Amino acid sequence: MTKHLKSEFEGFVSDILENDYFLETKKDLHHGTSKYEHSLRVAKLSYRLGKIFRADLRSVSRAGLLHDFFLGTRKESPLNSYLRHPVTASNNAKKYFKVSDLESEAIKTHMFHQVLLKKVFPFINYKEKASIKEFKPKSKEGWLICFADLLVSIMECERFQFTYAFNVALLLVFNIIMFKN
Repeated sequence: MTKHLKSEFEGFVSDILENDYFLETKKDLHHGTSKYEHSLRVAKLSYRLGKIFRADLRSVSRAGLLHDFFLGTRKESPLNSYLRHPVTASNNAKKYFKVSDLESEAIKTHMFHQVLLKKVFPFINYKEKASIKEFKPKSKEGWLICFADLLVSIMECERFQFTYAFNVALLLVFNIIMFKN
């Protein structure tokens, strides 16, 4: 990011990045990284995509940063579950920050790709109910957050899986060498 773009992006999100409650997301693991780092990546990609697609840059930056704004894991509370956490994140965003309706909607609909996947494969998270109408993005900004989250998640999971597979392979080789006798 150029100095000007970085400055513009930081101007949109500085209040969030300085908030003590939001900084707690640094302690939560998410896709093999912290929820904070994941959200920052989504926000930066959303900002860049927003530039390309002439979206509301403030809204995509803030919604990207707040899309997973809940503490704890998805398993700790029904409100943090796989398909319900966007509503929790949106409620937290409204509670701690002045978010626009556009930002709130983008946060709430960022899991639309998973709702579609669930409709095709109903056995995925079979206990959760989600309607396409409820989770379908209603704005360009909502679609960008959904897409940015999907791309960043794929990249993070792929990197995490490779690291995990590498570590397991390394342990196997080490065990074979150590216990060969």
